Amino acid sequence: MPVCPLFLSCSVQNAIISVFFVILPGKKGGHKGRMRTYTSPEEIDAQMKAEKERRKQEQEEQEQEGAAQNDTAEEKLPGSGSEDSDDEDSQRRRAGVEGLIEIENPNRVAQKSKKVTQIELEEPRQLSRREREEIEKQKAKERYMKMHLAGKTDQAKADLARLAIIRKQREDAARKKEEEKKAKEAAAAAAAAARGINSLSLK
Repeated sequence: MPVCPLFLSCSVQNAIISVFFVILPGKKGGHKGRMRTYTSPEEIDAQMKAEKERRKQEQEEQEQEGAAQNDTAEEKLPGSGSEDSDDEDSQRRRAGVEGLIEIENPNRVAQKSKKVTQIELEEPRQLSRREREEIEKQKAKERYMKMHLAGKTDQAKADLARLAIIRKQREDAARKKEEEKKAKEAAAAAAAAARGINSLSLK
């Protein structure tokens, strides 16, 4: 029987170990090998204060920039009210995330607004790549059909040669048929003549 250390009997140690395993959950915990960490209220307060200070500094910087822009705007001639509203809209956009992110997509076509006087109705519309390719295919097909009808393409030449062979075969077949017909008629005439001679000789 093994000797148990720490002056505890083996049965007591086994009971403690079994209770320990029953109380603790199995492998259903969160991350392996990690203990849960809790943020103390003091740390949360410190983080919130730092965040408030940072926001305050950003607002002060924006106010300083706005004051500098207002000074430059006052130097310019006062414009119409619509321009002022446009400036306000642009400042609102710049204040948000849109001011931080500048998107430059080379594939995006910028739609520029044109005045009615600038638009020309006779101006040809820009075709897309697919439309241009489709038009080119149609033109190539028309050119090929013209050459084909003129007999200049390889396929047209092959078709004409095949037609010539078929025409020659048909002419040969018609000639043979005609010769056979004439031979039959000659044979029938000879047979009729032979019968006529026989009938005369019998009389």
